[in-house]
Amino acid sequence: MSVRSVQPVLEMTGIVKTFPGVKALNEATLRVYPGRVMALLGENGAGKSTLMKVMTGIYSKDAGTLTYQGKETVFKGPRDSQDQGIAIIHQELNLIGELSVAENIFLGREPVGRFGHISRRKMLADTAALLQRLDMSLDPTTPVGTLSIGVQQMVEIARALSMESRVIIMDEPTDALTDTETESLFKVIRQLREEGRGVVYISHRLKEIFEICDDVTVLRDGEFVCEAPVTDMTEDMIIEKMVGRSITDQFPRLVCDAGDWVLEVEGLYGPGLDNVNFGVRAGEVLGISGLMGAGRTELMRTLFGARPHTEGVVRVAGKTASIRCPADALSYGIVYVSEDRKGDGLVLDLPVRENMTLSSLAQFTRRSRRLDLDAEMVSVNDYIRSFNIKTPSSSQLIRNLSGGNQQKVAIAKGLLNNPRVLILDEPTRGVDVGARKEIYQLINEFKRKGMSIIVVSSDLPEVLGISDRILVMHNGSLTGEFDHHEADQEKLMQCAVGRRTQAL
Repeated sequence: MSVRSVQPVLEMTGIVKTFPGVKALNEATLRVYPGRVMALLGENGAGKSTLMKVMTGIYSKDAGTLTYQGKETVFKGPRDSQDQGIAIIHQELNLIGELSVAENIFLGREPVGRFGHISRRKMLADTAALLQRLDMSLDPTTPVGTLSIGVQQMVEIARALSMESRVIIMDEPTDALTDTETESLFKVIRQLREEGRGVVYISHRLKEIFEICDDVTVLRDGEFVCEAPVTDMTEDMIIEKMVGRSITDQFPRLVCDAGDWVLEVEGLYGPGLDNVNFGVRAGEVLGISGLMGAGRTELMRTLFGARPHTEGVVRVAGKTASIRCPADALSYGIVYVSEDRKGDGLVLDLPVRENMTLSSLAQFTRRSRRLDLDAEMVSVNDYIRSFNIKTPSSSQLIRNLSGGNQQKVAIAKGLLNNPRVLILDEPTRGVDVGARKEIYQLINEFKRKGMSIIVVSSDLPEVLGISDRILVMHNGSLTGEFDHHEADQEKLMQCAVGRRTQAL
């Protein structure tokens, strides 16, 4: 079916949106077709999220037109667009942990009975049907706060499905999902396509674009670049249109000799951990792989003192380290950059400068206990320049930066503590291909300087591409260890599902 033969259910043309110091959208265009999945692609900061916020009425446009179901429309706000049939699944979860799954899904839209009272029975039944549609065996009365991030993401998806919308926007929907959950989501997307709904699919995982999408729209620097059927594109073509240049080597791994052991872990036990033993050397990138729930993040947070351990020894530079809290870890030179940069790593309502120096203020404090603002500003601007952080100034609120630039700030925040060991937990989650390569190049630079780097990642090509050694976890234990030269995806997956290598 030719795209041009189908009337768009929603069309945005010539959209302009300006914020102080930056033009976020400049003549941007997007068309959503009934019964088709439109991939919306672009680097972090390309304007994708801003365009979605204009579409749903969160932002008002400065210029351009929005046509919905054949009529030029201006949505007064997100509730207005929702009521008219546009649903959005946000990358950042918008759930209330204290409420149940059912209460979150129908919050503000609770079914009522004959006398105007909320029908709890119908709400639970409708929730169960939605969860079954997503292949989830989950009690609708379960408090959302007790669920994993991946399951919470599925609850967000169920909420969008409950609205029976004409247009459904999915912003990085698989970021926290397992392969099984992702396939369940794809099954639902195929159903939505058959029902004639229009889907906008935003993702940095290009493999998914070719698996589930029909068409592609690319934005770059807030401007429309192209719209084309997926069948007319290749991955290299998409990357070149996104970044404006060809990226020949997506994983620029630096080869150098590792030094002495910097961090050694023996017999570590704790919540979610079972007899973990490993080490990392100076100038080495150690990859940690495994399926969701394998214990990777639990291990990293334990090493950082954010979780307790019941047994085991941790040594830093050959000396036993007593780590009971993050401040202890920092004192030993261990820095952890969380997978949840917005929940654990950054304060969204503070500017770039304050976020970057938040955990290293002591080095900018004079004997008078006053902050040396000039020294702080010099360091912050140095990192903004060397990390190529795209921000109008260091006083810009961190929430206004793209995901990739927020991630760079989170990494810079850790580096200001002059770490011996840098732990990066899912460092490129939600980050575009261009910013990913910049982060890999930063990792190479840290490695060249002799830093020990631990990278936790769910992305197997990433782990294989940048690591010198790779450890695999399953159920809180290490099930495999591979040198860069002997590792491949099949071996990692075998260990990820519980099959141990002989060495372990």
